[in-house]
Amino acid sequence: MKIRILKPGLLSTVQDMGRKNYLSDAVPFSGVMDQLSAQIANIAVGNDPGCAVSEFTQSGASFKVEEDIVLAWSGEGAYLSSGGRHLPSGRPVFVPAGAEIYLEHNPDGFRSYVAVAGGWDAPEVLGSRSTYIPAGIGGINGRALLEDDELNSSPALSPLSRQIVESLAGEGINYPNWQIAVGAFLPVDRCTIRVIPGKEFDWFDDASKQHIFTGKIAVANNSSRMGYRLQGAKMSRVRWDEMLSTAVVPGTVQVAGDGELILLMADAQTTGGYPRIAQVASVDMPLCAQLKPGDELSFCRISLKDAERLYLKQVADLDKARTGVKQKYS
Repeated sequence: MKIRILKPGLLSTVQDMGRKNYLSDAVPFSGVMDQLSAQIANIAVGNDPGCAVSEFTQSGASFKVEEDIVLAWSGEGAYLSSGGRHLPSGRPVFVPAGAEIYLEHNPDGFRSYVAVAGGWDAPEVLGSRSTYIPAGIGGINGRALLEDDELNSSPALSPLSRQIVESLAGEGINYPNWQIAVGAFLPVDRCTIRVIPGKEFDWFDDASKQHIFTGKIAVANNSSRMGYRLQGAKMSRVRWDEMLSTAVVPGTVQVAGDGELILLMADAQTTGGYPRIAQVASVDMPLCAQLKPGDELSFCRISLKDAERLYLKQVADLDKARTGVKQKYS
């Protein structure tokens, strides 16, 4: 199964679940920004969770199917269509060779994920196929996808993927009547991000601590896969202890020297010298991944125990979805 990129769009890369074992060597996690959507796309085609997907930023990208393919997409950065026909999300879709697929505007999000049966075939670098552009590693030559790049699926399909492919193969676009809807895994309020107070939370005055949980904050234009600059009232410190560079991870909310907030994302550095005022609950990182410049958000304080409970529930729900797909082909 193979596709050829016609238009790469704003930023398109090959990603998986990231590099988890090299933080002590200053190698960032990288990987998909929205792990929930990427997992749903992989589950829908019977892939293992770690299979590589393509991450598309907003709309405008397109690709041609060079060989018959079974794919699934998820995420709210765009809608996928072919020949004027909408391709539904959250389910496997057979697309015959020669078809062209377009990513059309969706105002609700920022990133979409396309999984192919077997996963995209790219070399592993430090245990991951994820593209990390600053270091030029992973994906396709460590860079964003370009026009005429070709992506091939791995020949090693799981037994479930093989069953799904065989059930859908034909002459035209085909898909089953079931769906894994990403919305079923998300809270109704997608603009409120749940956070845990950070290690340096008490370094800030009462007004700042109140504002971070009550004020509106907007994503600035100078935001990237490394992190988002957040615009709003500036945080004021009451402690000015000298701070050595310390551990940070995706979801860490730092306060820069000018008092502005920085939300670290997938390509974030592994250490930082800014105080950490909060940490986004893992379960809400997919919400952050779908924010685009100009979007407003607010933070809501929860406990570490609640964050763990919410995360474990999401993991259990994804396992149920995976089991449900298996049962349909057993």
